[in-house]
Amino acid sequence: MQQRQTQQQLALGQGRRQKARSVGGGALVRMLWISGYLTITLGALFSTYFYPDLLSILHSQKLSVQPYVLPKQSDLGVQTRTSELSWKQELAPPHLSRLQKPDIQSELPDDKLLEFKKLWKPPSNQGFVPCVDRSPSYTGPAKSRGYLVVQSNGGLNQMRAGICDMVAVARILNATLVVPELDQRSYWQDSSNFFDVFDADHFIDALNGDIDVVKALPSHLISAPKAVKQFQSWSNLKYYEESIAPLWHEYKVIRASKSDSRLANNDLPPDIQKLRCRVHYDALRFAPQIDSFGQKLVEKMRSDGPFIALHLRYEKDMLAFSGCTYGLTEAEANELSNIRLHTAHWKVKDINSTDQRSRGFCPLTPTEIGIFLRALGYPKSTRIYIAAGEIYGGDERIAGLLSRFPNVMRKETVSSMDELAPFASHATQMAALDYIVSVESDVFVPSYSGHMARAVEGHRRYLGHRKTITPDRKELVVLFDKLDRGELEEGPELAELITEIHRRRQGSPRKRKGPLTGTKGRDRFRSEEAFYTNPLPDCLCSDIMNLTKSSPSVQSKANKLWMANSN
Repeated sequence: MQQRQTQQQLALGQGRRQKARSVGGGALVRMLWISGYLTITLGALFSTYFYPDLLSILHSQKLSVQPYVLPKQSDLGVQTRTSELSWKQELAPPHLSRLQKPDIQSELPDDKLLEFKKLWKPPSNQGFVPCVDRSPSYTGPAKSRGYLVVQSNGGLNQMRAGICDMVAVARILNATLVVPELDQRSYWQDSSNFFDVFDADHFIDALNGDIDVVKALPSHLISAPKAVKQFQSWSNLKYYEESIAPLWHEYKVIRASKSDSRLANNDLPPDIQKLRCRVHYDALRFAPQIDSFGQKLVEKMRSDGPFIALHLRYEKDMLAFSGCTYGLTEAEANELSNIRLHTAHWKVKDINSTDQRSRGFCPLTPTEIGIFLRALGYPKSTRIYIAAGEIYGGDERIAGLLSRFPNVMRKETVSSMDELAPFASHATQMAALDYIVSVESDVFVPSYSGHMARAVEGHRRYLGHRKTITPDRKELVVLFDKLDRGELEEGPELAELITEIHRRRQGSPRKRKGPLTGTKGRDRFRSEEAFYTNPLPDCLCSDIMNLTKSSPSVQSKANKLWMANSN
């Protein structure tokens, strides 16, 4: 009996020990599972929110300032997912990591530092990347039917756009393009030729698979009869095929007397549109000496952190052309009027300055730009590079900007006179330097929507939608007039109004705008957004849009995202 009780007690003790081991083992499993779950969760959070910034900081310590280099033709096709990520990373260029420097961070509390970073943060590119490869059906240049000689017209960026269009026209006409002539008779009277401003050898090589290009007309055709034509503005394929191509039956040389706006912005074959982008963003590079010095200017501006490139189009020729005399003396207004009257190719002579300004057709004055940038929140210490020629009225006229932003620079102050000497007497080459700095700046702000402003905006969109703030001049004039009348003061109220107006005018992806409602005939084409101002959708593609074809839910989200950012 006693032996049986002893056995029962031993069995009971063993059962308790087994149960305890079972309970302990289960607790250990649960602890291991929870630890693993937390490790994975924390790892995911770290990789999502902290690792990219840490990696960016580490890279920024290794990378030197990247010079301004137009993308190579081989880089401009439909990008793989890996390539798309690299384009997104370009939205936060390495030099922006200077915002993390102790000397800046120590001067600003956390909330102010966050606000400071937002001023320089580019908009999301929503995954849009260049897609300009030739289609599978695209062939090399057909047998040439003759030579196309082009006389470019206008300033640098008007000529650049025209040259790109003439490359496309040469493709349409099966023509051999002679390296275009630059305008040496315009307001600026610049003697520069194509070889002075652009890299001719690269231009010819880059277009090897598209058209034939020669540096000069063959000697036996120099004195031959030529068909001299001013091609119709904003023309489509039908015009060139039916009205211009038949000229080859009688002539071996067609001379285009103007190049600007001779091709439609829209409704052209995809391969023609992509060709225009390949020329504008690759083939038509600046000459090595211009590109090299432009890189130096960018590096000098970047050396102390982020900066704004301000295209302050407050120059004599623009004020005379637009008829804008607000804030000028009577003598200055008369001088500008005389320039307009005696410039033969400016068709409109009688202009109502007040009406022009109220409709938003005048460039903002230096003072107005200063008020505008301060209202957006840029501090007085902001460094501004003026991408422009001589400001009309000199130091007195620019005083209103300098009082708000004393750190204003231009190529004449960033570089020495000796460095600038090779370019100083050539307006086109000086404009090319400003173009390079403007494309590479952290923020670009144009005071007027002229040819350079539109070209730079389009280029920055192409390179990942870099931050470009486009002032709404019509709305701003209303506010500035209230300031003049004493109905409004510079301060929080004005800042709130201006910030809200421009919340969706900072360069986010959107489709190119079509003609204004109600316009007819040639005015419809004139009112369209220029092709080179916004290369989307022809030359920029996004995986988000490709996904919409297979998923209605993704399509709905993509449409909402698109509408929210269509500024």
